[in-house]
Amino acid sequence: MNEFTRMRQQAIRNKALYPPGTRLQLNYMNDPYAPVESGTRGTVKHVDDAGQIHMQWDNGRTLALVPGEDSFRPLTEQELKEEQSQGQEEVNDSPVQSM
Repeated sequence: MNEFTRMRQQAIRNKALYPPGTRLQLNYMNDPYAPVESGTRGTVKHVDDAGQIHMQWDNGRTLALVPGEDSFRPLTEQELKEEQSQGQEEVNDSPVQSM
C-alpha cells in the first residue's frame, strides 16, 4: 500500500470516527511551538482529506489534531452528560433582563 492510499484510508476512518460535533479531550499535542494544553476539551469541526481533525477548542484555539502524532480521546457518555448539565446550570443562573 502506498502512502497516498494509507492516508486516504485513515482520513475515511477518521471522518467516520469523529464526525462534526464530536467532543474530544486532548491528552498531549506534539507541537513544539504552540501546543494546546493537555486536558483541553474541544469540538470536532471537520476532518480533512489528510485525516487531520480540525477542532474548535474550548479555550478559543483552532489547532488541528494529527492522529498518530497527538494523543486524544472522545469524551465518555458520563462526561458529556456532566457538560450538558453544567451548561444548563449556567443558563439557569444567568440574570433575566426585563424590558
